[in-house]
Amino acid sequence: MAAVGSVDVEVLLIGWLQGQLGDGAVVRDELDNDLLEELPTVQVERVGGTDDGLRLDRALVDIDVYAATRGDAVELAAIIRGLMLRLPGSTVGGAVIGRVRTESAPVSRPYENTGLRRVGGTYSLYLHPVS
Repeated sequence: MAAVGSVDVEVLLIGWLQGQLGDGAVVRDELDNDLLEELPTVQVERVGGTDDGLRLDRALVDIDVYAATRGDAVELAAIIRGLMLRLPGSTVGGAVIGRVRTESAPVSRPYENTGLRRVGGTYSLYLHPVS
């Protein structure tokens, strides 16, 4: 649960990305055993960050794309990066997004299942609740 005066950035991004991507991908926080049946899948996970102790949050977020081919994963990861970089100045899911920065551009990442490919990037988001 998010602390008072903060926004759960995973919930915010999952809902927003699912809306942007529509039926083109499944967006979630955790992977499950049906991953091969749900490709492409986008996993959103907060991996760190800082805050000011009041309202401003700097969330560090990994966004991984799982797809049947490397090309499909690379293409979807690039689309997501473009969407993320257009977020500053937006109000999304009860939060004002002040800044988005690519910390690590999408790259191929290892995954133990050789039946699919994983491409992921890391982003920092500066955000605060609307009120």
